[in-house]
Amino acid sequence: MNDINRPPLLGYADRLSARPGDEVQIKVSSALLGSYQASLVRIISADPNPDGIGVVEQDVESDFQGSYPARSQDFTPGSYMAAKLPDTATLPEEFFVSAKIWPTLISRGSQIVLSIGSANVGSTFRMGLNESGQPEAGVLLANGDWVTAFLPVKIRERKWADLWASYSSSINTISIGFHDSDISKTTTTQFTGITEIASTRSEKIIVAANQDKHASLHFNGKIEAPKIFDNNQTLSPDANLTEISALPVFASWDFSIGIPTTKVHDIGPYDLDGQLINYPSRAMTSSNWDGSEMSWNHSPGQYAAIHFHEDDIYDFGWETDFVIKIPKDHKSGIYGIRLEQDQYYDTIPLFICPPKGKQTARLAYLASTFTYTIYGNHARPDYNKSWLDKIANWNAYPWNPAEFPEYGLSTYNFHSDRSGICHASYRRPLFNLRSGYLTFGASECSGLRHFQADSHLTSWMENQGYEFDVITDYELDAEGVELLNGYSMVTTGSHPEYHTKTTLDALQQYRDQGGKLAYLGGNGFYWRIATHPENNSLIEIRRGEGGIRAWAAEPGEYYNAFDGIYGGLWRRSGRPPQMLAGVGFSSQGQFYGSYYRRTSESYSEEFNWMFKNIDDDLIGEFGFSGNGAAGFELDRYDPFLGSPENATVVASSENHNSTFVLVPEEQLTHLTNLPGVKNEELIRADMLYFENSAGGAVFSTGSITFCGSLPFNNFDNNISKLLSNIFNRFLSAE
Repeated sequence: MNDINRPPLLGYADRLSARPGDEVQIKVSSALLGSYQASLVRIISADPNPDGIGVVEQDVESDFQGSYPARSQDFTPGSYMAAKLPDTATLPEEFFVSAKIWPTLISRGSQIVLSIGSANVGSTFRMGLNESGQPEAGVLLANGDWVTAFLPVKIRERKWADLWASYSSSINTISIGFHDSDISKTTTTQFTGITEIASTRSEKIIVAANQDKHASLHFNGKIEAPKIFDNNQTLSPDANLTEISALPVFASWDFSIGIPTTKVHDIGPYDLDGQLINYPSRAMTSSNWDGSEMSWNHSPGQYAAIHFHEDDIYDFGWETDFVIKIPKDHKSGIYGIRLEQDQYYDTIPLFICPPKGKQTARLAYLASTFTYTIYGNHARPDYNKSWLDKIANWNAYPWNPAEFPEYGLSTYNFHSDRSGICHASYRRPLFNLRSGYLTFGASECSGLRHFQADSHLTSWMENQGYEFDVITDYELDAEGVELLNGYSMVTTGSHPEYHTKTTLDALQQYRDQGGKLAYLGGNGFYWRIATHPENNSLIEIRRGEGGIRAWAAEPGEYYNAFDGIYGGLWRRSGRPPQMLAGVGFSSQGQFYGSYYRRTSESYSEEFNWMFKNIDDDLIGEFGFSGNGAAGFELDRYDPFLGSPENATVVASSENHNSTFVLVPEEQLTHLTNLPGVKNEELIRADMLYFENSAGGAVFSTGSITFCGSLPFNNFDNNISKLLSNIFNRFLSAE
């Protein structure tokens, strides 16, 4: 491994998937001198395990192949609101500013709640908290010095308080005031002795950050109702907030308006609407939330706060280095833009779909790009530097988000203030969306998840000679069931966990209209998500009230800001996974796999076709994922949760180790669970099959590690034979 501070060569695309005729913008940052090489590859296998076929990337001719000048591109995390002052709105010479704040990370140092300034100078006035977490206001003088006034009061984290400050040029004074329910209002003033702010005209107002070349000194926490008042009455600097609120309003931003958008509305006289940068969290409970309403749609005034973070980052905003135009005759598949310079490399994945409205194969592979994005840059809590030895020995992908959290983490991680990350985007380098990336570096097996684990299936389809189109969640969300119509069969990968209503509806409609669906994973169709109405590359997840969760949403913050719908588990919206796939999430353990034992029904004449050329009673007691086909996350049949009555369980897993536990939504007390049986009976993966009256059919495996068994023994094993029988049946059906 290298001792450099950051990966020297990285890139990303402005989209994860494209169709022939589309243009894709490639953004690259290189810390090296000279130039890098770019080329196109077709990704066959993303598993670096030397006991398998390894990472396989086939070179493909492309128009963009060649050399490009290297340049370094930076990124600036931290969210804030920015509002420009037009020529028709001049900041008063005497003014007060105020805001309600709910700080979440006092120990972080100076944090600015509101700043006023200009492009050439930066902030000339600011109000916030100093390095000691004390309320502070400051003004930049013409000689470049800052003069500040602060209050020696203790700020409480996660408690609402009022903060206000003033500037007066006539009496050369700044002031700061603060109040919460347990601390009396205190005001102090400091005479500057100089009558002029450094800038002759203020041009911009920023909320939750300081103005500089790049925004800095970001505020961590919620802010509500920032305002600027015209102190035309020359109200005393030690005036109370009631007196200040009676002054004429210059600007007043109402965060309860336009919650799904990045626009912030000013209800003052000058319409100084603001723009949110780096997507802070909206639909947050505000100071007057009383628990009487859980949906911001019904009472937006109780959700008039925005939660800002110093580490919000969802679009790096890099400049484009080159543009790819997908040829009209380009074959659908999983590709990568390969970047190489010196000994360094990066391969940016690109899923190329067939032309819109056209199928080029009878089989469609649905890539779980929503799930890939949600997990993007997941820094695992069990990460250990000892993993780097295995990574080096296997020549695996060298970079891990746990080593570089500044690149923005996943929705399975926390912000620096320990609030859960609820937004995700692929418009930044995602280390774990790369061929050769190891999720579990200490595992004896391949230790793969998501994109890399799904390549066990796609490499198997290549090996078995199945022609298939690649489609993704993004196309399915945009086009609905029309995208699937015409395919004889649709297959998922190992973990299709995250879905919008549109994608879930489309899969159900496809099945109910006679489509054949293979669900080859576990913990699928689990969480409800929303895409941003202004930017569909941005995804929102609210982890509320149930499920195995990396974090828990705050009370009252269970409804998505993007679409206003109740978030959380699909099960809590009345759509358990069993209703679509016949099985749903039941148990999780560490990354270990066991085997399936065939049921007596599987030996019936009805299922001879499924187990053709398979004499084994136990199947899948091997594999590159967890060393077994039934492992890690397990789904089971349950008619009470919607499993069809005519569904047949053809095999069930057994012999799972002691790390496996029930998922929280199944557990009632330490002694009881919802089905009312022993916990041990619910720790299993059910392999299941059913048909419907329209001629549709579903085959489900109920295990995340199932696909990891497909390449074992050079693709010659009973799991491979079983799936071939399924595919052949589905693809041959009229």
